[in-house]
Amino acid sequence: MSNIDLDQLKRTCGELGDAVIDPRAWPRVMDHLSKAVGATGALLLQSDNRTPDVPYSPEVEELRHRYFGNHWHTRDLRAARGVPYLLQGHSVVTDQDILTPEEISKAPFYNELFDPLGFFWFAAIKFFAGQAMWGLSIQRTKQQGLFEEDERRVLAGLSDRLTEVASLASAVGRIVLSSATSALDKVHQPAIAVDRFGRVLDVNSGAAALLDNHLNIRSNKLFASDPGAMRCLERFNDQLATSSDLAPLCTKPIVVRRGKKNPVVIRALPIHGAAQNPFMGARALLVLLDLHAKDIPDAGLLAQAFGLSGAEAKIASYIGAGESVELAAERLGISVSTARTQLKAVFAKTNTHRQAELVALIARLRSFQQQHDDTPFGGC
Repeated sequence: MSNIDLDQLKRTCGELGDAVIDPRAWPRVMDHLSKAVGATGALLLQSDNRTPDVPYSPEVEELRHRYFGNHWHTRDLRAARGVPYLLQGHSVVTDQDILTPEEISKAPFYNELFDPLGFFWFAAIKFFAGQAMWGLSIQRTKQQGLFEEDERRVLAGLSDRLTEVASLASAVGRIVLSSATSALDKVHQPAIAVDRFGRVLDVNSGAAALLDNHLNIRSNKLFASDPGAMRCLERFNDQLATSSDLAPLCTKPIVVRRGKKNPVVIRALPIHGAAQNPFMGARALLVLLDLHAKDIPDAGLLAQAFGLSGAEAKIASYIGAGESVELAAERLGISVSTARTQLKAVFAKTNTHRQAELVALIARLRSFQQQHDDTPFGGC
C-alpha cells in the first residue's frame, strides 16, 4: 500500500514556484514533499559535482553534515551506480534498482552512515538544470520502508516539473545577475559575477574594458599575470568552493599589478536573492577599481548643457577628465593648435577662464547626472 498522500503532494508541487523566486524556500518545500511521500527528509545533489552547500530539509541536516564532513560524497555507492542508471533514461532510482539485498546489508555506506542516523532507503528523482543532471534525493527510515513500484511511478511524474522549476530558477537568476552588473555599469563600476568555483558568469562593459594581458579570463576564470594576485585569486576560489553559500566572504582586496599600467584592485561582494539559486551557483560579485582611471564625461551631455559644438564637446570631455590639451589632441586626432582654439570657444561658452575652472564645472554636472541618472536632460 502506498505511503504517498497525493493531495498533499499536489499542494507541495504548487509550492515549487516559490523556490524559483526565492532559493531559501527549498528546505521548506523539500520538507513538505518528503512528508507527502512518506519520507523523513530530502536534499538536492548534482550528479557530477556534489558540494556541501546544497539545499536540504531540516531533518537531514546531520546526515548531510556527515555525508560531506566524513567524505562519503567521494565514495557514494548510490551515486556510483545510480547516476549511470538515470542516464540510461530512467526518471527515478531506488536502492533495489542498483543494489542487491546482500550488497546493502554489507555496505559500509549503509551500515556506517545511514543506519546509525535512522535512515536507510532512498529514491532520487532525476531532473535537469541546463545540461547538468540533478537528483532530488528523498530519504526514508527502515520503518518507513523502501519505495515500492507504484510509488516510483508517482515520483517519476515529478521529474519534468522539477526540470521546469530548475530551468525557470536559472533564467530568473541570470536576469537578476545581469541586472546587478548592469546597474553597477550605470555608476561606472566594473564588475564580474562568478559562481562557487570562481567560474565567470557575467561581465559588464566596464570590466570588459579593463581586461588585458595582465588581467583576463582564461578557461572561464579570472586570471592575473601578477603572481601574487594570482595566488590570492586561487585562494579566493578555494574559499568559494569549500564554504557554504551562507558564509561571509572573508577576503581582503586583491591588488593586480599591471606592469607600467595602473594597478587594478578587486573586491568581492556576496550575491543574494534569486541569483543565488543552487543551479546557477552564483556566489560573488567582483568589483574592479582601476586606480587613477580617467572618467571621461559624456560629450553629448556637455554639448546639450553648454551649447557646444560636437568638436568642442569632445575636447571639453577630455579636459574635464583631467587630460592635458596635448594628450586630448592626440586622442582626438587633431593638432594641438586646433585643440587650443576649440578650448578657447569652450571657455567662452561655459564662462570659465582656466582648465581648473572647467574641470570643476564639469565635475558638478557629472555629480548631478549620477544622482539623477534615469532623468534625461533637455525636457520631454
